[in-house]
Amino acid sequence: MKMTAMTKEMTPASPGLALPPRAAQEVLRVAILLSYCSILCNYKAIEMPAHKTYGGSWKFLTFIDLVIQTVFFGICVLTDLSSLLTRGSGSQEQERQLKKLISLRDWMLAVLAFPIGVFVVTAFWSIYMYDREMVYPKLLDNFIPAWLNHGMHTTVVPFILIEMRTAHHQYPSKKYGIAAVSTFAFGYILWVCWVHHVTGIWVYPLLAHIGPGAKIAFFGIATILMNLLYLLGEVVNNYIWDTQKSMEESKERPKLE
Repeated sequence: MKMTAMTKEMTPASPGLALPPRAAQEVLRVAILLSYCSILCNYKAIEMPAHKTYGGSWKFLTFIDLVIQTVFFGICVLTDLSSLLTRGSGSQEQERQLKKLISLRDWMLAVLAFPIGVFVVTAFWSIYMYDREMVYPKLLDNFIPAWLNHGMHTTVVPFILIEMRTAHHQYPSKKYGIAAVSTFAFGYILWVCWVHHVTGIWVYPLLAHIGPGAKIAFFGIATILMNLLYLLGEVVNNYIWDTQKSMEESKERPKLE
C-alpha cells in the first residue's frame, strides 16, 4: 500500500534507513533558510548601479530564484512546525491545513525551486566559462564577494538535492507541471523584453551581442531547458525514493537461515 504525502511527512525515519533523524532534518531546513536569508540581505545591501535602474534587483533571474528558494525553504520549515503541532492532536482541521502546506511545498519544489534553481546554476556557469563578460562582468567583483556569488550561483543545487533526499515530494501531472514552468519562463522573457523596451538596455550583456533571430532561439532553448529540468527533477525524485523503498524492503525481508 502506498503511503500518502502526509503519512510520509509524519512518520519518523526508520533506524535502519540512511535518512537522518527527523530533528536533524528540521534543523537542516532551518539552517538552509537562514543561509538564504543571509544571502538575500547581503545582496540587497550592495549598492550596485544596476539595482537603482528600472526593475531593480527583480530584473535578474538570479535574484528571483533566491526569493523562490527562500520562500520554498520557509514553507518547508513552516510544514515541519505544523507537522510537529499536528502530531498526536487528532484535529482534522489541523491535518487539512498540513495537507495544504505539504501540497504547496511539493508544488513549489517541482515547478519552481528545482527547475529554476538548476537552470540558474547551469546557465550561469556555462556562459561564465565561455565568456564571463556576457553574464557576470569582472566589474561585479568589486561589489559582490566570491562567497556571495557562490551562494547565489552554486549552493542552490546541493541545497535542493538535500531537501529532495530528506523528504518525499509529490509531483503534479507532467501536463500541468510543464504548463506551469512554461508560463513562468514566458512571463520572465516578457519581463526582460519590457525592461529593454523601457531602458534600451538588455538585462544580460549576452543579449546585446546577438541578433533578433538568435534572441528568439536563445529564449526558446531556455524555455525548453527549464521544462527538461522539470522532468529531470521528477526522475531524480522518483529515483531517490524508489531506491529508498527498495532498501527498506530488503532490510525488512527475512533472512534465510
